[in-house]
Amino acid sequence: MTISDWPSMERPREKLLAQGPRALSSAELLALFIQTGTRGCSAVDVARNALVHAGGLRALFDLPPDRLADIPGIGPARAALIKAAIEIATRYLEEGLQKREIFSCPEDTCHYLHARLRSRPHEVFACLFMDNRHRMIAYEEMFRGTINGTSVHPREIVKRALELNAAALIVAHNHPSGVAEPSETDRSMTRKLASALALVDLRLLDHIVIGDGDVVSFSQRGLL
Repeated sequence: MTISDWPSMERPREKLLAQGPRALSSAELLALFIQTGTRGCSAVDVARNALVHAGGLRALFDLPPDRLADIPGIGPARAALIKAAIEIATRYLEEGLQKREIFSCPEDTCHYLHARLRSRPHEVFACLFMDNRHRMIAYEEMFRGTINGTSVHPREIVKRALELNAAALIVAHNHPSGVAEPSETDRSMTRKLASALALVDLRLLDHIVIGDGDVVSFSQRGLL
C-alpha cells in the first residue's frame, strides 16, 4: 500500500495542513522531502529507515551530502532537498538577527550560531559584525583549524570590522569534542581580542562557545 492509499488524515501532507507540523513525527516530516518510496516501501518507511540508519534526525542532518545520498532510498536529489531545507531554516534565523537588536533575542542568536557551527568536524572561529543598534551586518567565518584548535588573529578581525563599518561584535567558535567549556587559551585570546578592538572603539559584546548540545556565553559567565 502506497501513501496515496492511506486514509486522507493519515497522509503526512494532509495531516500537516489540517493539524500543523507539530502533529507529524520526524519520519513523517522527512517523508515530505523524500516524496516517493521505493519498491515495497512508502516514503514514510524510507524516512524511518534513514533515521534508524543515521541514528536520529540530528545525526542524519549532520551527514555530509555524499553520505546522506548513500542512504538507501535517499539519493543525490533527495539529499539536496534535505540540505536545502536545513539551510533555509538557518537563513530564517539569520534574517531575524538582521532586522532587530541582537540582544533583544539572545536565544535566537545562540540558536543561529549553534546551527552554523555545531556539526563542523574542525574548529571554526566566526564573527557577527553589528551596527551601532546591534543589528547584524554580516556573519563571517574568519579562521578554521584542526579538530582541537585554531589560530585567531585579532588584527584581521579588527581590519574586517573597520571595512564593514561595524560598531560591535559577537564572536563564536565550536569545540568539535562536543564540550562547550572554554579553555584557558579561549579566555586569553578573548582578552587580547577585546583589547585590540577597544583601541579602535569597537566593543566585543560576547564570545560564545558551541558544544554538542551546550552553549557557553562569556558575557553571561562574567568573563568579559
